[in-house]
Amino acid sequence: LVAKAVAHRAKATFIRMSGSELVQKYIGEGARLVRDVFDMAREKAPSIVFIDEIDSVGSRRTYDGTTGSSEVNRTMVQLLSELDGFDARGDVKIVAATNRIDLLDPALLRPGRFDRIIEIPSPDAEGREEILKIHIRNMKLENVDIDELVEMTDGLSGAELKAIVTEAGMFVIRRKGKAVTMQDFRDAYNKLIIKESREEVAGMFV
Repeated sequence: LVAKAVAHRAKATFIRMSGSELVQKYIGEGARLVRDVFDMAREKAPSIVFIDEIDSVGSRRTYDGTTGSSEVNRTMVQLLSELDGFDARGDVKIVAATNRIDLLDPALLRPGRFDRIIEIPSPDAEGREEILKIHIRNMKLENVDIDELVEMTDGLSGAELKAIVTEAGMFVIRRKGKAVTMQDFRDAYNKLIIKESREEVAGMFV
């Protein structure tokens, strides 16, 4: 959302891609996709290319002899080439996001590549309130305490807040209700956050 907002403010074309989409099983496919995206970005310049989950393709390079590992490495080399190769990028800017910056190959973080690192923390109470208000503004509510919602969702990201609101709406549909209640939000929170946390802990001991 931040990258999209920047593109909108700069009146630039926004091109989004996921790092996982670049991980292809056929030799050369990932590198070709990278070239195609940057060719399109140059044609649509000024433009901003946003790569989500860049750790999928930009993790520290390993050479374990497998085809998959070689293909990921080949794709990243092509990405590095596009970032600062012989062909000028023109008016094309690159933004990427990751939850695991510790996994990224140091080559990606050198000057001229991704040399500006901005940490975006989870929203504070005021931020959560504003985000929740945006997502519930078109919902029919009944006895919903926004302050309780804000307190309950402490530490959650904007995407998680949206997911809870959406799931609360699904609870209403399932019970054939007419309005979203506070209990619907509690149930959505328990289903998406509490249950997921328990499954992650359980999975650690499998």
